[in-house]
Amino acid sequence: MRGPARPRPPAQARLCPARRPRGMRALRRLHEAVLALLLWRGPGPARPAASEVLSQHLRQRRLPHWTSFCVKYSAVRNDQFGLSHFNWPVDGANYLVLRTGCFPFIKYHCSRAAPQDLALQNAAFTALKVLNAGIPTLLYGIGSWFFASVTETVQTSHGPVTIYFLNKEDEGAMY
Repeated sequence: MRGPARPRPPAQARLCPARRPRGMRALRRLHEAVLALLLWRGPGPARPAASEVLSQHLRQRRLPHWTSFCVKYSAVRNDQFGLSHFNWPVDGANYLVLRTGCFPFIKYHCSRAAPQDLALQNAAFTALKVLNAGIPTLLYGIGSWFFASVTETVQTSHGPVTIYFLNKEDEGAMY
C-alpha cells in the first residue's frame, strides 16, 4: 500500500524557469540570441522583467476584470519565455494570462479568475507555437505594430515602460 499522495506544487512553481525541460532552455537561448541580433542590443540601461511590467500594469489599473496589451521586446527582459497560459497572482487577485511573443511585442491577455491548473493548456499552446514556427504570431506582431494606437506608461523599478493597446479599454469594464 502506498502512503499518502504528495501534493503537487502550484502550477506557477511547476512552470518556473529552473524547472523547464532542457529542450525549452535551449530554445530560450536560441530565442534570446535571435532577438539580440534583431534588436541590435548592446550595453545599455537595465530593463525591467516582463513579469514586473505585467504586475505593475495590473496594480496601476487597480486590478481590472480584464486587460489586453503589448509591450516591446526591446523594453523588457523576457523572463516568462515558454509560458503561454498561466496563473498570475497580484495583491490577492489571480489572473489567467494568455501570453505570446509576437515580434516586436510580447502580447498579454489577462482575465481575473480563480486559479486553475493550466499546465496542459500551457504545453499545448507552446507546442502549437513551435509547430507553426511562430509565423502567425509574427504576423500578429506586425499587425499590432500598425494598429496599436493607444499607449500607457507603466512605472517599474527600472523606470517607465510604454505599453500598447489595440483599442481603448473602458475602466471597470467586465468584458
